[in-house]
Amino acid sequence: MTENTLLDCVEYETAPNPTHSVIWLHGLGADGNDFAPIVPELRLPASLAVRFVFPHATIQPVTINGGMAMRSWYDILTPQLVKREDEAGIRASERAILALIARENTRGVPSTKIVLAGFSQGCAMTLHTGLRVPYKLAGLMGLSGYLPLSALAQKEHHSANLDTPIFLAHGSHDPVVAPERAEAAHAQLQALGYRVQWHTYPMPHSVHPTEIADISSFLQSVLLT
Repeated sequence: MTENTLLDCVEYETAPNPTHSVIWLHGLGADGNDFAPIVPELRLPASLAVRFVFPHATIQPVTINGGMAMRSWYDILTPQLVKREDEAGIRASERAILALIARENTRGVPSTKIVLAGFSQGCAMTLHTGLRVPYKLAGLMGLSGYLPLSALAQKEHHSANLDTPIFLAHGSHDPVVAPERAEAAHAQLQALGYRVQWHTYPMPHSVHPTEIADISSFLQSVLLT
């Protein structure tokens, strides 16, 4: 992908002429189709016209998986996730995500009506990007992930988005992203001054039915205001 090329996306519109958007980032090795089936399960009100955008990350070798090429927002170098990080890859994906937000702006959806969401590695990119945008988003939704480049968050987060509400959810039995890693992200976001809804569910690295209902409530709370 070149700097000027938008990521390919799966799109789902809940009604014609969407007035709001949710950009939802998949996890490692998945693609934009992964979370699209959840949209009807959210049971959003018919009055809320939302464009769900599910981008496909680029295909690249992933060190932790023996160098196998797969869709990934950045390389993962170690099971500890934050011990060594692919900063260049994270920042390249940040630029790609910013381009998707800008496209929604050109389609008539202001940033204040856009939610950035993601699962696992997509959650990491949601938090990384959402803290740095120089404007307020409707909300950030991070599922089963963590905050990458956390040592830089204090210096690089932008005051313009401090009022952006954040939904964080994690499984208490997650063997992929340790719950302590998500708890550390929660604590750091609160320390930076963000309003964080923190949810845990009795699940591994997955999505819980109760979580889907909570996601729906969060989306309605930030998009219907």
